[in-house]
Amino acid sequence: MTVAGQVFEQARLLPEPMAREVLDFVLFPRARQENSQWRDLMLAQSGVLAAVWDDASEQAWDHV
Repeated sequence: MTVAGQVFEQARLLPEPMAREVLDFVLFPRARQENSQWRDLMLAQSGVLAAVWDDASEQAWDHV
C-alpha cells in the first residue's frame, strides 16, 4: 500500500475534528513550498523594481 493510501486509511478511522487536524498537517508542506516560491519571486522582482519605487517623482505615493 502506498503512503497516501496508508494516510487515507488512518485518517478515515479518526473522528472528524482529528481528521481535520491531520488534513491541516498534510497541507502544510505544500503551503510552505508555495509561500517560498512567492517569496522568491517577490525578492527577485524587488531588485528590478527598486529604481521605479525609489524614483523621486513618485514620492507622493510613499504615504498612501
